[in-house]
Amino acid sequence: MDGRQLRVRHSMSRRGLAYDLVEELKRRILSGEIAPGEKLPAENSLVEEFRVSRTVVREAVSRLQAAGLVETFQGRGSFVLEVAERASGLREVRSHRDVLELLDFRIGVESEAAGLAAQRRTEHQVKAIERALDDFKRIGDDPSRSVEADFAFHLKVANASGNRFYTDLISSLGPMMIMLPRTRLDPAYEMSDATHLTRVVLEHENISAAIARADPDAARAAMRVHLSNTRHRLQPPSI
Repeated sequence: MDGRQLRVRHSMSRRGLAYDLVEELKRRILSGEIAPGEKLPAENSLVEEFRVSRTVVREAVSRLQAAGLVETFQGRGSFVLEVAERASGLREVRSHRDVLELLDFRIGVESEAAGLAAQRRTEHQVKAIERALDDFKRIGDDPSRSVEADFAFHLKVANASGNRFYTDLISSLGPMMIMLPRTRLDPAYEMSDATHLTRVVLEHENISAAIARADPDAARAAMRVHLSNTRHRLQPPSI
C-alpha cells in the first residue's frame, strides 16, 4: 500500500488516513514483516512512504501503542512488542468484519463460561479472578502490559468455569483476542482515555462480583454487556 492508495481509501472511508496507516503497519507487524523487538520506520520515513502528515503518523503510532502492538521510548522511537501465545488463526483476522465476528464468537463462549464460573468456582478461583482484576486496575492504560492483564482476567474466568475446554479455547486465542479489537476502537474510546478506562474496569468488576456471589444469570449478563460494549466501541466499517 502506498501513499496514493491511502488517499484513495481516505476518500472512501470515514475513518481517514490514520486508520489506513494503522491497518498497514498492523499487517506488517502481524505478518512478521516487522518482527518483535524491531523498530518501526522513523516518522520521517513513514511521512515520505505514505505521503501523509506527521500528525497522521503520530496518531497511527498512538493507536498501535493503545493496542499493545508497539512501545515508544523517548528519543529512541517505537518498537514492536512480543505478544505471548499468538494464535495462528487470529493472524488471519484482518477485516472489520473479522473482528466483529471474533467478538460475536467471544460473546457466546465467554458469557456461558462466566455463568458456569458463578456456579462452579472455588474460593481459590474467586481470589484468582480478583487478583487479575486488581492487576488490570493497577496497570491502567500502560499499553505494553494492559493487553496481557486484560487477557489474564478473561482466562481466570474461563478457568473458574470448571470446564477445561473453555480454558483451552481462550488460551488458544491468546492475548490477540484482546489486542485485535483494540486496534479498531473508535478514537472516542481509546484505552488512554481515563473515562473509557474507568468504564472498562467497572465492567470487569461487575463480572467478578457476580461470580463471587455465585449469581450465574448476573455473570452471564455482565460478560455479555462487557463484550457487547466492546463491539459497540469499534469504529464504524468503511463505506
